[in-house]
Amino acid sequence: MAGAGPAVHAAGAPASAGPSPAANPASAASAANPAGIDWQPIDGWQIARTETTIGQFRRFVGATRLVTRAERAGGGEVYEAGWARKPGWHWAAPYGSPGADDEPAVHVDFHEAQAFCRWAGGRLPTDREWVRAAYTETRASPPAPFERGRTYPYPTGESPAPAQCLGECPGAQARAVRHGATLLRGHGHARAGATAAGVNGLHDMGANAWEWVDEPPGATGEGERRTRGGSWWYGAAQMRAEHLQGKPAGTTVVYIGFRCARDR
Repeated sequence: MAGAGPAVHAAGAPASAGPSPAANPASAASAANPAGIDWQPIDGWQIARTETTIGQFRRFVGATRLVTRAERAGGGEVYEAGWARKPGWHWAAPYGSPGADDEPAVHVDFHEAQAFCRWAGGRLPTDREWVRAAYTETRASPPAPFERGRTYPYPTGESPAPAQCLGECPGAQARAVRHGATLLRGHGHARAGATAAGVNGLHDMGANAWEWVDEPPGATGEGERRTRGGSWWYGAAQMRAEHLQGKPAGTTVVYIGFRCARDR
């Protein structure tokens, strides 16, 4: 039924690629925080410091026995000469080979992302929340060069350079993790948190993976949902707040991931 949550089946995810230092954030997993998300306060709510990782999503799959839409379809997609389905590409194997626990969880559709966040004790951020967290510094005493109350053109600050983007981000190729996959464009994603912390101490709000947001808020069905921040497949223009992009809610592609928010 349109708008229903993700289907739950016997899990078929591959075994873990092994422990990774960035896969377990500063906040240990607990009953109140089963994904072990490291939360950053923004005004009266909180947002994850990093994109949801493979390791975090693995905990969710273990708890719910979810088999994702991409797995059921035989693989997620990438844009080549049109959309191309890639056999074996899914959240645990973003390029067809098992990914490390500290890589971003991609090939996850909007409904699956929202289900993860609810299991983790939160929800997807609204578009307004995501923009606030990405561009306006709210910390009382942020480290230089960030200034409290200032709104920046990029989630990385005045320049897009520290991000994992295409063409305008030095170091992106060296940071990229692609497991030997042949990509017709871009270098691939970086490990979650591998780029420098930006506005509000958040990692990868600009580039690396597009992020699902709850826009239009509370919508059901398979209509278009907004994605924010750009990705490794794009340059700096897609990192700016004025750039609006979206995909049908059931989209599962190699450069769309997500992070969670929660009320506090």
